[in-house]
Amino acid sequence: MTSEIPIFPLRTVLFPDGLLPLKIFEQRYLDMTKACIRDNSPFGVCLIREGGEVGEPALPFQVGCTARIAEWDMPHLGMFHLLCRGERVFRIVEHWTGKNGLVSALVQEREPALRDALPADFQELGALLGRIIDQVGAESFPAPVLLDDAQWVGCRLSESLPLDPEVKQRLLEAGSAHQRLEQLKALLKDKSVTIGE
Repeated sequence: MTSEIPIFPLRTVLFPDGLLPLKIFEQRYLDMTKACIRDNSPFGVCLIREGGEVGEPALPFQVGCTARIAEWDMPHLGMFHLLCRGERVFRIVEHWTGKNGLVSALVQEREPALRDALPADFQELGALLGRIIDQVGAESFPAPVLLDDAQWVGCRLSESLPLDPEVKQRLLEAGSAHQRLEQLKALLKDKSVTIGE
């Protein structure tokens, strides 16, 4: 499925169902936010390949994740506080920059991953995520907690682990939940992290 959406290049990688708090103050993103709230429409979050979050339009990576505004507040004129939730992974087919500096793109969205039981080979990853949730607090994670679901475990670990943004980008681009879990297992092994009890 292809669609046209505004793109918000950031120095972070958003995953499906992930929570993303944002402070919006640049005019191009204020306009985008108003339109998304009005139409209940998503925007795209992409990791920045070149450039910065503020000022000249940044060059985004081709693969990103759509985000929908779940909560918003306007503490004062010219500032939005948003809580957004990741939805679907997409690939940019083509993109362009409007006169106001907002990047828009024609994107091809992936089908959302179906619920899939966490395979036995990756049970230790679910256990590791469970310990992280216990330490950080469940309120920092999207509800409901699904430690038995391959997609949920892979996405939440990808967000939570202290990995370079480019590594997180590769995890986002993984073709399936199982491939993402395989990559995570290999990464943790390379870092000699003990993931079993």
